[in-house]
Amino acid sequence: MIKFSIKKGDIVEAISGKWKGEQGKVIAVLSKKQRVVLEMTGLSPEKLQEVGRRTVKKTPENPKGGLIERAVSVHISSVKLKVKGEKENKKDETRKAS
Repeated sequence: MIKFSIKKGDIVEAISGKWKGEQGKVIAVLSKKQRVVLEMTGLSPEKLQEVGRRTVKKTPENPKGGLIERAVSVHISSVKLKVKGEKENKKDETRKAS
């Protein structure tokens, strides 16, 4: 399995592709597909319309079909780390509570 320097909670900047120059927070890292799922922040209104739109067919769960919203998935080589996310350590929290 490949290790990545980008982790969940980090702030990254897209350096290539459709989202070049935009910043986002990492929601998840998909290691098998080598992609990161981003929650984009501070987008222009034009790009805001393009975020997370996907056409779906009619199904029993979604009888109308149409457009649904979802997060942006970008290849891990297309992003650059800006700010490291804070590391959550559950052991320290339980020790402080005691």
